Amino acid sequence: MEIYKGNKKQEYMANISIGHLFSFPVEEFMEVHEYQRDEWIIRESMRPDYLFYVIEGKAKIYITHQNGKVSLINFINARDYIGEMELLNDVYYTKGIQASTKTICLALPTYRYRAQLLNDTKFLRELTKFLSAKSTLMSAKYSQSLAFPLENRLADFILQTADGGIYKEKHVTVCDYLGVSYRHLLHVLTQFCDKNLLQKEGRHYQIKHHNALSELSEMMKNR
Repeated sequence: MEIYKGNKKQEYMANISIGHLFSFPVEEFMEVHEYQRDEWIIRESMRPDYLFYVIEGKAKIYITHQNGKVSLINFINARDYIGEMELLNDVYYTKGIQASTKTICLALPTYRYRAQLLNDTKFLRELTKFLSAKSTLMSAKYSQSLAFPLENRLADFILQTADGGIYKEKHVTVCDYLGVSYRHLLHVLTQFCDKNLLQKEGRHYQIKHHNALSELSEMMKNR
């Protein structure tokens, strides 16, 4: 993880507009954090010291069950918050959040601003809209698993997790997240390769036809 300093931070912040998020100035103590793929932004069960706002990149949310099994439960994208539940709750079981591409976040230290944030109606209004949309998306994920075949859901998953046009997620993680058998997943991946949507390269897949995958993904969103 890199924390931008000096001119690098100033130049980056000069191109970022965050005034719509807060009703008080936060730039003085706002940090800019950069994470590379597979770096942990928050480790599970560790309370974060910051409220993060994702500027660019993608991340994945994991949870470890009591039996030791680790499950992927959701994604984080640009303009999403990280650490908002810990901000709102004195006691909260933190999920593990891992960058899936290079990810850049604005990081506001909660020890300094927690009271102000919780009394800032402008920020709370924005946060409420974010949490509402997040809840709706989680509900939609369940309904999509019943309404759409694996081809659509896998295309969406590939686009969510690919980094630089390369898809490299573990099959067991995908099976668990999408609720499908290992055999069914391999069958659809083979179909994608036969249709030249993907090209297998060792253990990874290169996206060859991004638009075709997007069309399969968008079918769920335009329902």
